Amino acid sequence: MRRVRVWVIGLTILTCTAQAQTPVPDDPLLDSSTVGSSGSAASTEARGVLRARDQAMLASELSGRIVELPFSEGESFKKGDTLARFDCSAYQAQLNAAQAASRGAGEELAHNKQLAALNSVGRFEVARAEARLSETQAQSQVYQVQVKRCSVVAPFDGQVVERKVQRFESVAAGAPLLDVVDNRTLEIHLLVPSRWMGKLKPGQTFSFVPDETGRPLDATVKRLGARIDEGSQTLLLVATLPNASGLLAGMSGTARFAELK
Repeated sequence: MRRVRVWVIGLTILTCTAQAQTPVPDDPLLDSSTVGSSGSAASTEARGVLRARDQAMLASELSGRIVELPFSEGESFKKGDTLARFDCSAYQAQLNAAQAASRGAGEELAHNKQLAALNSVGRFEVARAEARLSETQAQSQVYQVQVKRCSVVAPFDGQVVERKVQRFESVAAGAPLLDVVDNRTLEIHLLVPSRWMGKLKPGQTFSFVPDETGRPLDATVKRLGARIDEGSQTLLLVATLPNASGLLAGMSGTARFAELK
């Protein structure tokens, strides 16, 4: 029995020693598939997401009732297209009144100048007419801006992601209207370990595989972030894609770099 106990104890010690000698990778971003048979890293991986350079949440610049909202979710539009239009009858009426007042002030100024040439009125009347004309012109410009804001125009070619309002609804100034995006201008945003900072530079190429397509894409490092996150010790990396056809903002995937020396 004593020999059996000694043999069991010895076997337990050998098992614990073998487990203690098994290497455990300390880099959570380094997948086991990236380690070659010789034990050296053949490639390094990081997770990333596609984001559009041109995307915006369009909001109302005035309060009013929406009378036109021609584009729905997923529909494409061109730069300069009207994405939303408000009922601007009140603003248009104010603009018409201001323009009429401006014309009247102009006529008054011209008449006073003629009288001043004949010494029938003094310089004070002419100056007052000039000030009146400037005031009415300024009011007219204000109403022109308000009328212009009655139409929300597309700032770039793109698609509607989400409509925040519906036709015939009344909204306040600053209310979100449409979430729009241009999927032709996609970039890759990666969070890479901060220790890679000295090994990465603009112009460096790598492979990016979106989860949704599984097709490898060639990408190029565009720029590195300006600050390292203290908690995760990661750094933002932004890369460009030569061809974003068939891709959508929000897709995620894996970036594979060649061995970082």
